[in-house]
This record gives sequence, C-alpha cells and structure tokens, in this order.
Amino acid sequence: MDEDRVVRLLEEIRDLQRQQVEAYARALGNQEEALRRQREAVGRARKLLVAVGVILLIVLAIVVVLLRYVVQHYT
Repeated sequence: MDEDRVVRLLEEIRDLQRQQVEAYARALGNQEEALRRQREAVGRARKLLVAVGVILLIVLAIVVVLLRYVVQHYT
C-alpha cells in the first residue's frame, strides 16, 4: 500500500468514528428525553389516581350517609 492510500483509509476510519460518536450522542439525548417524558407521565398518572381516589371516597361517603338515612327512617 502506498502512503496516500493508507492516509485516506485512516481518514475514512476517523470520519466513521466521528459519525458514530455523533449518532451515540443523539441516541443518548433521545433516551434522556424519553426518560423525562416518562417521569412526566408518571407524575400525571399519580395526580389522576389521587383525584379518582378522592372522588371515590366522596361517593362512598355519600352512599354511606344515604344508607344510614334510609335505614334509620324506614325501619
């Protein structure tokens, strides 16, 4: 192999490695974004779950109060 060919081959290897590093950095950025979105989704799900729980407790309390009323007045 002559020296020019070796230099071109090494430059091509260098360029490919740079592309690989750039692709890795993009992939890492995408993973970080995905994790951030998952955390946000979990936070929203927790808030929704708390809201549904509160609503269920209120409905249950109303049912118990009405049931006591019915039992006391119709027995």
